[in-house]
Amino acid sequence: MDEKQIEKIMKVLSDWNPLGERATSVADLDGYRTEAVDILFQINLGTTEKYMPETVRTVLNQAFDLSLDKHECVEPAKQIFEIMHNK
Repeated sequence: MDEKQIEKIMKVLSDWNPLGERATSVADLDGYRTEAVDILFQINLGTTEKYMPETVRTVLNQAFDLSLDKHECVEPAKQIFEIMHNK
């Protein structure tokens, strides 16, 4: 996996910060690194732009027991998709 892409995805997730204030209480958050890697892995398996919001939603909801809906994930998903295609 491309470390630069992971870091860029981490930045998108950190800037968005779907955990909000809870982010300070998650001991192993590490700037959303694990979630960035998981999203990148899904993209490498063939996730298309159409399914990016669902991929982002699924990864974050499973990781943090959130209840994000697909619409909340559209903008960060677009940013992540652009990162992947503007290497």
